Amino acid sequence: MTGPEAAGGPDPADPVARLGAADAAGGWRPVLGAGAVLRRCDVRQAELLIVPERIVVLNDEAAAIIRLCDGGRTVAEIVAEFPPEGAADVRGFLDDVRARGWLR
Repeated sequence: MTGPEAAGGPDPADPVARLGAADAAGGWRPVLGAGAVLRRCDVRQAELLIVPERIVVLNDEAAAIIRLCDGGRTVAEIVAEFPPEGAADVRGFLDDVRARGWLR
C-alpha cells in the first residue's frame, strides 16, 4: 500500500476523511452559501433549502443539520449534537452539501 493510508493517515479521496481533517486543522464553520435560504413550508410540512435554480425538500435530519450551520459552530460541534453512531453520516452530508455549493 502506498499513499497516506499506508502511513496511517486519511485517504484523500474519501470526502468524509477530508472533511474531518479540514475540521481538525482549521475548524470549518459551515454557513449557508450565497443565495441559499432555509424556509419552512407549512403546505409540505417540511423544511426547504432554497438555492439558485432549485428548491430542495429536506427530511427532518437534514433540516436539523442545516439549522446548525450558522457559521458559529465547527463541524465537530455540529456532529456532537447527534448520536455518535451517525457521525459519519452527518460529516458526509455536510461534505456533500458543501460540494454542491450550498454551504461555505
